[in-house]
Amino acid sequence: MRNDFHRGPTTRPPVDLRTIGAEALPLVGGGRALLLQVAHPAVGRGVLEHSDFAERAMDRLHATMTFMYAATFATPEEFAVVRRRVNKAHAPVRAEAAEGAPAYNAYDPQLQLWVAATLYETMTQLYERVFGRLADDERERVYQEYTRLGANLQVPPSSWPPTRAAFDDYWQAMIERLAVSDGTRELARQILYPRNVPSWMRVFLPDIRLVTAGLLPAEVREQYRLPWDADRAHRYERWMHRLARWYPRVPRFLRTAPRDDYLRRVRRLVKEDRAERARRSGTSPA
Repeated sequence: MRNDFHRGPTTRPPVDLRTIGAEALPLVGGGRALLLQVAHPAVGRGVLEHSDFAERAMDRLHATMTFMYAATFATPEEFAVVRRRVNKAHAPVRAEAAEGAPAYNAYDPQLQLWVAATLYETMTQLYERVFGRLADDERERVYQEYTRLGANLQVPPSSWPPTRAAFDDYWQAMIERLAVSDGTRELARQILYPRNVPSWMRVFLPDIRLVTAGLLPAEVREQYRLPWDADRAHRYERWMHRLARWYPRVPRFLRTAPRDDYLRRVRRLVKEDRAERARRSGTSPA
């Protein structure tokens, strides 16, 4: 049930990466992107051994969204501060291969590419589901812009498939290589049934679980053993249909409010970074 009512150059301006990236829609697909990431055996092992989704679900969400919005919209100085923090957190995330377990390294270019690819594919899929399929030239433009943005995500443009069509082939090949372990299924439970989240958010968790499962490729959903049947599929389609109908009617300043909030977080991080560097050097912060 794809929504195609906003098509044609006379009905809207051309879409680019900043248009898509400014929307709040990536928040809807956050769980889906995470489940795809950790379904990669090496990524899943790294997260299992170095992250705590059960107790710090909101911290993980905020860190991911801060990084994504900063990569697209922050100034070079602002993004440098965010990237230094991410690099510091990633530095110990590495291990040699063990019996039945792959090696992993948070700086592995292929693992970084997969993580960045899940964010891109989730973001663009949701945008097209709500606003309708982009024209072929728009899809290519957005993809090329994202591969250039990938340098901020520590994935150089040369690491990406050269075209959007080539990316589609890469994506399908990667989906076929994913392998969900028992440990990864426990991670999925922590993601879908988080503790220590605000009480207001708990009201929405059943819908979040439904949409996250519905957005996953069927073969990945089956590997996670997420409940799925005709009734759930129908409820998911109704939910997405309502989203496609009502979300575009929301004033744009509200749709981009999460981006603006996360950019304010980035600016606070910059102030903290300046103050810390001033403290160490014995000078006053700028």
